[in-house]
Amino acid sequence: MFNAPHFNWFRRGLKLRIAITIACQLAFVLFGYDQGVFSGIVGNEDFLNTFDYPSPGLEGIIVSIYNLGCFAGCILSFIFCEKTGRRLAMWIAMVWIIVGAALQASAYSVPHLMIARFLTGIGTGIETSTVPMYQSELCEANKRGRLVASEPLFVGFGIEVAYWFDYGMSFTGGSIAWRLPIACQILFAFIVIILVFGLPESPRYLYAQGRHEEALQILCDVYDGTPDDPKIEKENREVLEALNLEQEHGEYQWSQLLQKDRVQTGRRVLLAYGAQFMNQMGGINLVVYYITSVLQLNVGLSRNLSLLLGGIINLMFFLGSLLPTFTLDRTGRRKPMMWGSFGLGLSMMMIAILLSFQPHGGAVAKATASASVAFFFTYMLAFGMTMNCIPWVYVPEILPLHVRAKGTAVGISANWIWNFFVVMITPTLLNSLAWKGYLIFMVLNFSFIPLVYFCYPETANLTLEEVDWLFYEDDVVKRSRRVAKVGWEHAVGIHPAGILETGSMSSGKKEAQGVEMRERSRI
Repeated sequence: MFNAPHFNWFRRGLKLRIAITIACQLAFVLFGYDQGVFSGIVGNEDFLNTFDYPSPGLEGIIVSIYNLGCFAGCILSFIFCEKTGRRLAMWIAMVWIIVGAALQASAYSVPHLMIARFLTGIGTGIETSTVPMYQSELCEANKRGRLVASEPLFVGFGIEVAYWFDYGMSFTGGSIAWRLPIACQILFAFIVIILVFGLPESPRYLYAQGRHEEALQILCDVYDGTPDDPKIEKENREVLEALNLEQEHGEYQWSQLLQKDRVQTGRRVLLAYGAQFMNQMGGINLVVYYITSVLQLNVGLSRNLSLLLGGIINLMFFLGSLLPTFTLDRTGRRKPMMWGSFGLGLSMMMIAILLSFQPHGGAVAKATASASVAFFFTYMLAFGMTMNCIPWVYVPEILPLHVRAKGTAVGISANWIWNFFVVMITPTLLNSLAWKGYLIFMVLNFSFIPLVYFCYPETANLTLEEVDWLFYEDDVVKRSRRVAKVGWEHAVGIHPAGILETGSMSSGKKEAQGVEMRERSRI
Protein backbone atom coordinates (compact mmCIF):
# COMPACT_ATOMS: atom_id res chain seq x y z
CA MET A 1 0.00 0.00 0.00
CA PHE A 2 1.31 3.44 -0.96
CA ASN A 3 1.59 5.91 1.91
CA ALA A 4 0.61 9.35 0.63
CA PRO A 5 2.86 12.20 1.90
CA HIS A 6 1.54 14.06 4.93
CA PHE A 7 2.66 17.40 6.36
CA ASN A 8 1.40 18.44 9.78
CA TRP A 9 0.38 21.94 8.66
CA PHE A 10 -2.81 22.13 10.73
CA ARG A 11 -1.48 20.71 14.03
CA ARG A 12 -4.24 19.38 16.32
CA GLY A 13 -7.75 19.99 17.52
CA LEU A 14 -10.07 22.66 16.17
CA LYS A 15 -7.67 23.96 13.53
CA LEU A 16 -7.27 20.46 12.08
CA ARG A 17 -11.04 19.78 12.13
CA ILE A 18 -11.70 23.08 10.33
CA ALA A 19 -9.10 22.20 7.68
CA ILE A 20 -10.72 18.79 7.09
CA THR A 21 -14.14 20.41 6.68
CA ILE A 22 -12.87 23.16 4.34
CA ALA A 23 -11.09 20.63 2.10
CA CYS A 24 -14.25 18.50 1.84
CA GLN A 25 -16.41 21.55 1.16
CA LEU A 26 -14.08 22.87 -1.55
CA ALA A 27 -14.16 19.46 -3.24
CA PHE A 28 -17.94 19.79 -3.39
CA VAL A 29 -17.72 23.37 -4.67
CA LEU A 30 -15.81 21.84 -7.57
CA PHE A 31 -18.48 19.15 -7.90
CA GLY A 32 -21.21 21.83 -8.10
CA TYR A 33 -19.20 23.94 -10.53
CA ASP A 34 -18.80 20.89 -12.79
CA GLN A 35 -22.54 20.28 -12.59
CA GLY A 36 -23.61 23.82 -13.42
CA VAL A 37 -21.01 25.08 -15.88
CA PHE A 38 -22.55 23.51 -18.99
CA SER A 39 -26.03 24.94 -18.40
CA GLY A 40 -25.06 28.39 -19.62
CA ILE A 41 -22.75 27.04 -22.32
CA VAL A 42 -24.92 24.68 -24.39
CA GLY A 43 -26.85 27.62 -25.89
CA ASN A 44 -23.75 29.75 -26.63
CA GLU A 45 -23.54 30.59 -30.34
CA ASP A 46 -19.78 30.00 -30.65
CA PHE A 47 -20.09 26.69 -28.78
CA LEU A 48 -22.88 25.53 -31.09
CA ASN A 49 -20.96 26.64 -34.17
CA THR A 50 -17.75 24.88 -33.02
CA PHE A 51 -19.60 21.58 -32.63
CA ASP A 52 -21.86 21.92 -35.72
CA TYR A 53 -25.13 22.63 -33.91
CA PRO A 54 -25.76 19.21 -32.31
CA SER A 55 -29.30 17.79 -32.32
CA PRO A 56 -31.21 17.53 -29.01
CA GLY A 57 -30.30 13.85 -28.77
CA LEU A 58 -26.59 14.47 -29.37
CA GLU A 59 -26.65 17.44 -27.00
CA GLY A 60 -28.07 15.16 -24.30
CA ILE A 61 -25.25 12.67 -24.87
CA ILE A 62 -22.54 15.37 -24.83
CA VAL A 63 -23.78 16.72 -21.50
CA SER A 64 -24.67 13.39 -19.87
CA ILE A 65 -21.51 11.48 -20.78
CA TYR A 66 -19.92 13.38 -17.88
CA ASN A 67 -22.28 11.49 -15.57
CA LEU A 68 -21.36 8.21 -17.22
CA GLY A 69 -17.74 9.06 -16.42
CA CYS A 70 -18.78 9.72 -12.81
CA PHE A 71 -20.35 6.25 -12.71
CA ALA A 72 -17.07 4.79 -14.03
CA GLY A 73 -15.25 6.73 -11.29
CA CYS A 74 -17.47 5.08 -8.68
CA ILE A 75 -16.57 1.67 -10.10
CA LEU A 76 -12.86 2.51 -9.89
CA SER A 77 -13.41 3.74 -6.34
CA PHE A 78 -15.20 0.47 -5.54
CA ILE A 79 -12.22 -1.53 -6.81
CA PHE A 80 -9.28 0.49 -5.49
CA CYS A 81 -10.30 2.72 -2.55
CA GLU A 82 -9.80 0.05 0.11
CA LYS A 83 -6.18 -0.11 -1.11
CA THR A 84 -5.47 3.59 -1.64
CA GLY A 85 -7.09 5.01 1.48
CA ARG A 86 -9.23 8.16 1.55
CA ARG A 87 -6.53 10.84 1.05
CA LEU A 88 -4.82 9.26 -1.94
CA ALA A 89 -8.21 8.65 -3.55
CA MET A 90 -8.96 12.38 -3.26
CA TRP A 91 -5.66 13.20 -4.97
CA ILE A 92 -6.29 10.74 -7.77
CA ALA A 93 -9.75 12.27 -8.28
CA MET A 94 -8.31 15.77 -8.65
CA VAL A 95 -5.76 14.58 -11.23
CA TRP A 96 -8.52 13.10 -13.40
CA ILE A 97 -10.47 16.36 -13.14
CA ILE A 98 -7.46 18.50 -14.10
CA VAL A 99 -6.72 16.37 -17.17
CA GLY A 100 -10.37 16.25 -18.23
CA ALA A 101 -10.93 20.00 -17.77
CA ALA A 102 -7.81 20.84 -19.80
CA LEU A 103 -9.00 18.61 -22.64
CA GLN A 104 -12.54 20.07 -22.52
CA ALA A 105 -11.23 23.63 -22.70
CA SER A 106 -9.17 22.78 -25.79
CA ALA A 107 -11.84 20.74 -27.64
CA TYR A 108 -12.69 21.42 -31.30
CA SER A 109 -14.70 18.30 -32.14
CA VAL A 110 -17.55 16.38 -30.54
CA PRO A 111 -15.51 13.18 -29.90
CA HIS A 112 -12.75 15.27 -28.27
CA LEU A 113 -15.27 17.02 -26.02
CA MET A 114 -17.07 13.79 -25.09
CA ILE A 115 -13.86 11.98 -24.12
CA ALA A 116 -12.75 15.00 -22.08
CA ARG A 117 -16.07 15.18 -20.22
CA PHE A 118 -15.91 11.44 -19.54
CA LEU A 119 -12.43 11.81 -18.01
CA THR A 120 -13.56 14.74 -15.84
CA GLY A 121 -16.48 12.61 -14.72
CA ILE A 122 -14.18 9.80 -13.59
CA GLY A 123 -12.51 12.23 -11.19
CA THR A 124 -15.83 13.52 -9.88
CA GLY A 125 -17.08 9.95 -9.36
CA ILE A 126 -14.03 9.08 -7.24
CA GLU A 127 -14.31 12.39 -5.37
CA THR A 128 -18.00 12.00 -4.50
CA SER A 129 -17.47 8.38 -3.40
CA THR A 130 -14.66 9.38 -1.05
CA VAL A 131 -15.22 12.87 0.41
CA PRO A 132 -18.50 12.33 2.37
CA MET A 133 -17.11 9.06 3.75
CA TYR A 134 -13.87 10.79 4.80
CA GLN A 135 -15.76 13.63 6.53
CA SER A 136 -18.18 11.27 8.31
CA GLU A 137 -15.30 9.17 9.66
CA LEU A 138 -13.54 12.22 11.12
CA CYS A 139 -16.31 13.96 13.05
CA GLU A 140 -18.43 13.43 16.15
CA ALA A 141 -21.83 11.77 15.89
CA ASN A 142 -23.77 14.84 17.04
CA LYS A 143 -22.08 16.99 14.36
CA ARG A 144 -21.93 14.49 11.50
CA GLY A 145 -25.27 15.46 10.01
CA ARG A 146 -24.59 19.16 9.64
CA LEU A 147 -20.94 18.72 8.64
CA VAL A 148 -21.61 16.21 5.85
CA ALA A 149 -24.77 18.15 4.89
CA SER A 150 -22.62 21.24 4.41
CA GLU A 151 -20.93 19.51 1.46
CA PRO A 152 -24.05 19.44 -0.74
CA LEU A 153 -24.65 23.04 0.41
CA PHE A 154 -21.39 23.90 -1.30
CA VAL A 155 -22.54 22.02 -4.40
CA GLY A 156 -25.18 24.73 -4.59
CA PHE A 157 -22.52 27.38 -4.13
CA GLY A 158 -20.46 25.86 -6.95
CA ILE A 159 -23.49 25.78 -9.23
CA GLU A 160 -24.15 29.45 -8.51
CA VAL A 161 -20.54 30.41 -9.27
CA ALA A 162 -20.74 28.52 -12.57
CA TYR A 163 -24.08 30.05 -13.56
CA TRP A 164 -23.09 33.64 -12.93
CA PHE A 165 -19.68 33.15 -14.48
CA ASP A 166 -21.41 31.76 -17.58
CA TYR A 167 -23.79 34.70 -17.57
CA GLY A 168 -20.97 37.25 -17.34
CA MET A 169 -18.99 35.51 -20.07
CA SER A 170 -22.07 35.44 -22.33
CA PHE A 171 -21.44 39.14 -23.05
CA THR A 172 -18.00 38.40 -24.50
CA GLY A 173 -17.41 37.19 -28.03
CA GLY A 174 -15.59 34.15 -29.35
CA SER A 175 -14.68 30.82 -27.79
CA ILE A 176 -13.32 32.31 -24.56
CA ALA A 177 -16.95 32.76 -23.45
CA TRP A 178 -17.22 29.00 -22.92
CA ARG A 179 -13.59 27.78 -22.80
CA LEU A 180 -12.58 29.91 -19.79
CA PRO A 181 -15.47 28.77 -17.51
CA ILE A 182 -14.60 25.14 -18.29
CA ALA A 183 -10.88 25.69 -17.66
CA CYS A 184 -11.54 27.22 -14.21
CA GLN A 185 -12.34 23.74 -12.87
CA ILE A 186 -8.57 23.24 -12.73
CA LEU A 187 -8.16 26.03 -10.14
CA PHE A 188 -10.48 24.37 -7.59
CA ALA A 189 -8.78 20.99 -8.12
CA PHE A 190 -5.30 22.38 -7.39
CA ILE A 191 -6.51 24.02 -4.16
CA VAL A 192 -7.95 20.70 -2.93
CA ILE A 193 -4.70 18.87 -3.79
CA ILE A 194 -2.66 21.34 -1.71
CA LEU A 195 -5.03 21.13 1.28
CA VAL A 196 -5.03 17.33 1.34
CA PHE A 197 -1.24 17.34 1.88
CA GLY A 198 -1.92 18.63 5.41
CA LEU A 199 -4.78 16.28 6.32
CA PRO A 200 -4.58 12.94 8.16
CA GLU A 201 -5.83 9.59 6.88
CA SER A 202 -9.21 8.39 8.13
CA PRO A 203 -8.65 6.57 11.46
CA ARG A 204 -11.43 4.08 10.66
CA TYR A 205 -9.67 3.16 7.42
CA LEU A 206 -6.45 2.60 9.40
CA TYR A 207 -8.29 0.45 11.96
CA ALA A 208 -9.63 -1.69 9.11
CA GLN A 209 -6.05 -2.08 7.83
CA GLY A 210 -4.79 -3.21 11.25
CA ARG A 211 -2.83 0.04 11.87
CA HIS A 212 -4.38 0.61 15.29
CA GLU A 213 -1.68 2.76 16.90
CA GLU A 214 -1.59 5.13 13.96
CA ALA A 215 -5.39 5.38 13.98
CA LEU A 216 -5.46 6.10 17.71
CA GLN A 217 -2.88 8.88 17.27
CA ILE A 218 -5.05 10.52 14.59
CA LEU A 219 -8.05 10.39 16.93
CA CYS A 220 -5.92 12.12 19.56
CA ASP A 221 -4.85 14.78 17.03
CA VAL A 222 -8.38 15.41 15.73
CA TYR A 223 -9.95 15.68 19.21
CA ASP A 224 -6.81 17.28 20.77
CA GLY A 225 -6.58 14.73 23.58
CA THR A 226 -4.71 11.67 24.86
CA PRO A 227 -5.58 7.96 24.60
CA ASP A 228 -6.94 8.20 28.18
CA ASP A 229 -9.45 10.90 27.26
CA PRO A 230 -12.94 9.35 27.83
CA LYS A 231 -14.23 10.35 24.40
CA ILE A 232 -11.17 9.02 22.57
CA GLU A 233 -11.01 5.85 24.68
CA LYS A 234 -14.71 5.18 24.02
CA GLU A 235 -14.43 5.72 20.25
CA ASN A 236 -11.29 3.58 20.05
CA ARG A 237 -12.99 0.74 21.94
CA GLU A 238 -16.24 0.92 19.99
CA VAL A 239 -14.55 0.93 16.58
CA LEU A 240 -12.47 -2.12 17.49
CA GLU A 241 -15.50 -3.96 18.88
CA ALA A 242 -17.67 -3.14 15.88
CA LEU A 243 -14.90 -4.11 13.47
CA ASN A 244 -14.49 -7.42 15.29
CA LEU A 245 -18.23 -8.07 14.97
CA GLU A 246 -18.34 -7.12 11.29
CA GLN A 247 -15.34 -9.24 10.32
CA GLU A 248 -16.24 -12.38 12.26
CA HIS A 249 -16.68 -14.29 8.98
CA GLY A 250 -13.45 -13.01 7.44
CA GLU A 251 -12.75 -10.30 4.88
CA TYR A 252 -15.71 -9.34 2.70
CA GLN A 253 -15.44 -9.65 -1.05
CA TRP A 254 -17.46 -7.60 -3.54
CA SER A 255 -19.66 -10.62 -4.23
CA GLN A 256 -20.75 -10.61 -0.56
CA LEU A 257 -22.02 -7.02 -0.54
CA LEU A 258 -25.66 -8.05 -0.74
CA GLN A 259 -25.54 -11.01 1.62
CA LYS A 260 -27.63 -11.20 4.77
CA ASP A 261 -25.40 -11.33 7.84
CA ARG A 262 -25.58 -10.29 11.50
CA VAL A 263 -25.25 -6.59 10.68
CA GLN A 264 -27.52 -6.79 7.58
CA THR A 265 -24.83 -5.68 5.13
CA GLY A 266 -26.90 -6.39 2.00
CA ARG A 267 -29.90 -4.45 3.22
CA ARG A 268 -27.75 -1.46 4.12
CA VAL A 269 -26.05 -1.36 0.72
CA LEU A 270 -29.49 -1.36 -0.94
CA LEU A 271 -30.62 1.48 1.35
CA ALA A 272 -27.54 3.49 0.34
CA TYR A 273 -28.25 2.85 -3.34
CA GLY A 274 -31.92 3.80 -2.92
CA ALA A 275 -31.10 7.07 -1.14
CA GLN A 276 -29.06 8.29 -4.11
CA PHE A 277 -31.64 6.95 -6.57
CA MET A 278 -34.22 9.19 -4.90
CA ASN A 279 -31.78 12.10 -4.99
CA GLN A 280 -31.65 11.93 -8.80
CA MET A 281 -34.99 10.59 -9.99
CA GLY A 282 -36.93 13.47 -8.47
CA GLY A 283 -35.87 15.50 -11.54
CA ILE A 284 -33.23 17.78 -10.05
CA ASN A 285 -30.87 17.70 -13.02
CA LEU A 286 -33.62 18.61 -15.42
CA VAL A 287 -33.39 21.95 -13.62
CA VAL A 288 -29.65 22.16 -12.83
CA TYR A 289 -28.40 21.30 -16.32
CA TYR A 290 -31.21 22.61 -18.49
CA ILE A 291 -33.05 25.40 -16.67
CA THR A 292 -32.00 27.92 -19.34
CA SER A 293 -33.34 25.66 -22.10
CA VAL A 294 -36.48 24.87 -20.07
CA LEU A 295 -37.29 28.56 -19.64
CA GLN A 296 -36.72 29.20 -23.34
CA LEU A 297 -38.48 26.15 -24.82
CA ASN A 298 -41.26 25.38 -22.30
CA VAL A 299 -41.93 28.79 -20.75
CA GLY A 300 -41.14 30.92 -23.82
CA LEU A 301 -38.73 33.45 -22.31
CA SER A 302 -35.82 35.18 -24.07
CA ARG A 303 -32.32 33.73 -23.70
CA ASN A 304 -31.02 36.65 -21.62
CA LEU A 305 -33.98 36.51 -19.22
CA SER A 306 -33.67 32.71 -19.08
CA LEU A 307 -30.01 33.00 -18.08
CA LEU A 308 -30.84 35.55 -15.37
CA LEU A 309 -33.72 33.52 -13.93
CA GLY A 310 -31.68 30.33 -14.16
CA GLY A 311 -29.05 31.81 -11.87
CA ILE A 312 -31.68 33.04 -9.40
CA ILE A 313 -33.56 29.71 -9.42
CA ASN A 314 -30.34 27.85 -8.65
CA LEU A 315 -29.69 30.30 -5.83
CA MET A 316 -32.70 28.66 -4.15
CA PHE A 317 -30.75 25.39 -4.23
CA PHE A 318 -28.00 27.04 -2.18
CA LEU A 319 -30.32 28.91 0.20
CA GLY A 320 -32.43 25.81 0.84
CA SER A 321 -29.30 23.81 1.64
CA LEU A 322 -28.46 26.22 4.47
CA LEU A 323 -31.29 24.79 6.60
CA PRO A 324 -30.06 21.17 6.95
CA THR A 325 -26.51 22.42 7.41
CA PHE A 326 -27.63 23.88 10.76
CA THR A 327 -30.59 21.67 11.73
CA LEU A 328 -30.17 18.16 10.31
CA ASP A 329 -28.93 16.68 13.59
CA ARG A 330 -32.12 17.93 15.27
CA THR A 331 -34.67 17.17 12.55
CA GLY A 332 -33.31 13.72 11.75
CA ARG A 333 -33.21 12.08 8.32
CA ARG A 334 -36.59 10.44 7.74
CA LYS A 335 -39.05 13.30 8.16
CA PRO A 336 -37.18 15.79 5.93
CA MET A 337 -36.90 13.12 3.23
CA MET A 338 -40.65 12.47 3.28
CA TRP A 339 -41.68 16.13 3.43
CA GLY A 340 -39.14 16.97 0.77
CA SER A 341 -40.47 14.32 -1.61
CA PHE A 342 -43.98 15.69 -1.07
CA GLY A 343 -42.85 19.25 -1.83
CA LEU A 344 -40.94 18.19 -4.95
CA GLY A 345 -43.88 16.15 -6.25
CA LEU A 346 -46.29 19.02 -5.64
CA SER A 347 -43.99 21.49 -7.45
CA MET A 348 -43.66 19.19 -10.47
CA MET A 349 -47.44 18.74 -10.55
CA MET A 350 -48.05 22.49 -10.54
CA ILE A 351 -45.42 23.10 -13.24
CA ALA A 352 -47.09 20.49 -15.46
CA ILE A 353 -50.59 21.96 -14.89
CA LEU A 354 -49.49 25.53 -15.60
CA LEU A 355 -47.44 24.66 -18.70
CA SER A 356 -50.31 22.59 -20.11
CA PHE A 357 -52.08 25.86 -21.02
CA GLN A 358 -49.22 27.05 -23.23
CA PRO A 359 -50.15 25.18 -26.45
CA HIS A 360 -53.51 27.02 -26.49
CA GLY A 361 -51.79 30.41 -26.78
CA GLY A 362 -53.19 33.76 -25.69
CA ALA A 363 -52.83 35.83 -22.54
CA VAL A 364 -53.84 32.98 -20.21
CA ALA A 365 -51.12 30.72 -21.64
CA LYS A 366 -48.48 33.42 -21.13
CA ALA A 367 -49.64 34.12 -17.59
CA THR A 368 -49.70 30.46 -16.55
CA ALA A 369 -46.33 29.78 -18.18
CA SER A 370 -44.84 32.71 -16.28
CA ALA A 371 -46.46 31.48 -13.06
CA SER A 372 -44.72 28.12 -13.53
CA VAL A 373 -41.42 29.89 -12.86
CA ALA A 374 -42.51 30.34 -9.23
CA PHE A 375 -42.78 26.57 -8.83
CA PHE A 376 -39.27 26.10 -10.21
CA PHE A 377 -38.26 28.35 -7.31
CA THR A 378 -40.20 26.24 -4.77
CA TYR A 379 -38.86 23.02 -6.29
CA MET A 380 -35.23 24.11 -5.89
CA LEU A 381 -35.84 25.46 -2.40
CA ALA A 382 -37.49 22.19 -1.29
CA PHE A 383 -34.75 20.11 -2.87
CA GLY A 384 -32.00 22.14 -1.20
CA MET A 385 -33.72 21.82 2.19
CA THR A 386 -34.17 18.05 2.00
CA MET A 387 -33.19 15.65 -0.78
CA ASN A 388 -30.03 17.54 -1.76
CA CYS A 389 -28.17 16.99 1.50
CA ILE A 390 -29.65 13.99 3.25
CA PRO A 391 -28.65 11.17 0.83
CA TRP A 392 -25.02 12.34 0.96
CA VAL A 393 -25.15 12.13 4.76
CA TYR A 394 -27.10 8.89 4.82
CA VAL A 395 -24.94 6.78 2.49
CA PRO A 396 -21.67 6.68 4.48
CA GLU A 397 -23.37 6.54 7.87
CA ILE A 398 -25.73 3.65 7.04
CA LEU A 399 -22.90 1.36 5.88
CA PRO A 400 -20.79 -0.90 8.12
CA LEU A 401 -17.06 -0.22 8.25
CA HIS A 402 -15.96 -3.41 6.51
CA VAL A 403 -17.80 -2.42 3.30
CA ARG A 404 -17.97 1.36 3.74
CA ALA A 405 -15.65 2.19 0.82
CA LYS A 406 -17.20 -0.39 -1.51
CA GLY A 407 -20.76 0.33 -0.33
CA THR A 408 -20.33 4.09 -0.64
CA ALA A 409 -19.08 3.60 -4.20
CA VAL A 410 -22.17 1.49 -4.96
CA GLY A 411 -24.48 4.07 -3.36
CA ILE A 412 -22.93 7.05 -5.13
CA SER A 413 -22.92 5.11 -8.42
CA ALA A 414 -26.72 5.26 -8.25
CA ASN A 415 -26.47 9.05 -8.22
CA TRP A 416 -24.41 9.08 -11.38
CA ILE A 417 -26.05 6.36 -13.46
CA TRP A 418 -29.51 7.87 -12.90
CA ASN A 419 -28.09 11.37 -13.28
CA PHE A 420 -26.79 10.20 -16.68
CA PHE A 421 -30.20 8.79 -17.56
CA VAL A 422 -32.11 11.98 -16.66
CA VAL A 423 -29.62 14.34 -18.32
CA MET A 424 -29.50 12.24 -21.51
CA ILE A 425 -33.28 12.08 -22.01
CA THR A 426 -34.10 15.65 -20.93
CA PRO A 427 -33.49 17.46 -24.28
CA THR A 428 -35.77 14.95 -26.04
CA LEU A 429 -38.25 15.14 -23.15
CA LEU A 430 -38.45 18.93 -23.39
CA ASN A 431 -38.90 18.89 -27.16
CA SER A 432 -41.32 15.96 -27.43
CA LEU A 433 -43.40 15.70 -24.25
CA ALA A 434 -43.20 19.31 -23.04
CA TRP A 435 -45.42 19.66 -19.93
CA LYS A 436 -46.28 15.93 -19.78
CA GLY A 437 -42.64 15.09 -18.95
CA TYR A 438 -42.96 16.79 -15.56
CA LEU A 439 -45.71 14.34 -14.57
CA ILE A 440 -43.15 11.50 -14.62
CA PHE A 441 -41.12 13.21 -11.92
CA MET A 442 -44.28 14.10 -9.97
CA VAL A 443 -45.23 10.41 -9.70
CA LEU A 444 -41.71 9.37 -8.73
CA ASN A 445 -41.45 11.97 -5.96
CA PHE A 446 -44.79 10.99 -4.44
CA SER A 447 -43.80 7.29 -4.54
CA PHE A 448 -40.70 8.01 -2.45
CA ILE A 449 -42.80 8.98 0.60
CA PRO A 450 -44.00 5.45 1.51
CA LEU A 451 -40.60 4.03 0.53
CA VAL A 452 -38.85 6.18 3.15
CA TYR A 453 -41.54 5.58 5.78
CA PHE A 454 -41.41 1.80 5.63
CA CYS A 455 -37.78 1.10 4.70
CA TYR A 456 -35.44 3.81 6.00
CA PRO A 457 -34.38 3.85 9.69
CA GLU A 458 -33.48 7.03 11.56
CA THR A 459 -29.71 7.40 12.04
CA ALA A 460 -29.39 10.94 13.43
CA ASN A 461 -27.08 11.40 16.44
CA LEU A 462 -25.92 7.76 16.45
CA THR A 463 -22.23 6.98 16.15
CA LEU A 464 -21.26 4.94 13.12
CA GLU A 465 -20.82 1.95 15.43
CA GLU A 466 -24.26 2.46 17.02
CA VAL A 467 -25.78 2.27 13.54
CA ASP A 468 -24.23 -1.22 13.35
CA TRP A 469 -25.91 -2.14 16.62
CA LEU A 470 -29.20 -0.75 15.33
CA PHE A 471 -29.19 -3.38 12.57
CA TYR A 472 -28.30 -6.19 14.94
CA GLU A 473 -31.99 -7.14 15.23
CA ASP A 474 -35.02 -7.12 12.93
CA ASP A 475 -37.64 -4.34 12.72
CA VAL A 476 -34.90 -1.76 12.32
CA VAL A 477 -37.16 1.13 11.24
CA LYS A 478 -39.49 0.84 14.23
CA ARG A 479 -36.58 0.38 16.58
CA SER A 480 -34.75 3.41 15.18
CA ARG A 481 -37.83 5.61 15.68
CA ARG A 482 -38.05 4.50 19.28
CA VAL A 483 -34.34 5.15 19.87
CA ALA A 484 -34.61 8.60 18.26
CA LYS A 485 -37.54 9.46 20.51
CA VAL A 486 -36.37 8.27 23.96
CA GLY A 487 -32.69 7.30 23.61
CA TRP A 488 -31.02 3.92 23.36
CA GLU A 489 -31.07 2.82 27.00
CA HIS A 490 -34.77 3.62 27.42
CA ALA A 491 -35.81 2.20 24.05
CA VAL A 492 -33.87 -1.06 24.19
CA GLY A 493 -33.09 -1.41 27.89
CA ILE A 494 -29.35 -1.95 27.36
CA HIS A 495 -26.42 0.10 26.09
CA PRO A 496 -25.36 -0.89 22.58
CA ALA A 497 -21.98 -2.05 23.83
CA GLY A 498 -23.82 -4.85 25.59
CA ILE A 499 -24.65 -6.34 22.23
CA LEU A 500 -21.01 -6.66 21.32
CA GLU A 501 -20.26 -8.57 24.50
CA THR A 502 -22.22 -11.47 23.02
CA GLY A 503 -19.29 -11.98 20.66
CA SER A 504 -17.48 -13.96 23.38
CA MET A 505 -20.58 -15.98 24.45
CA SER A 506 -21.76 -19.35 23.34
CA SER A 507 -24.52 -19.40 20.73
CA GLY A 508 -27.07 -20.42 23.39
CA LYS A 509 -26.19 -17.46 25.61
CA LYS A 510 -26.24 -15.11 22.63
CA GLU A 511 -29.72 -16.29 21.74
CA ALA A 512 -30.87 -15.97 25.34
CA GLN A 513 -29.62 -12.38 25.55
CA GLY A 514 -31.17 -11.66 22.18
CA VAL A 515 -34.55 -12.88 23.44
CA GLU A 516 -34.13 -10.86 26.65
CA MET A 517 -33.28 -7.71 24.67
CA ARG A 518 -36.27 -8.15 22.38
CA GLU A 519 -38.56 -8.61 25.38
CA ARG A 520 -37.13 -5.52 27.09
CA SER A 521 -37.46 -3.47 23.91
CA ARG A 522 -41.21 -4.12 23.90
CA ILE A 523 -41.71 -2.72 27.40
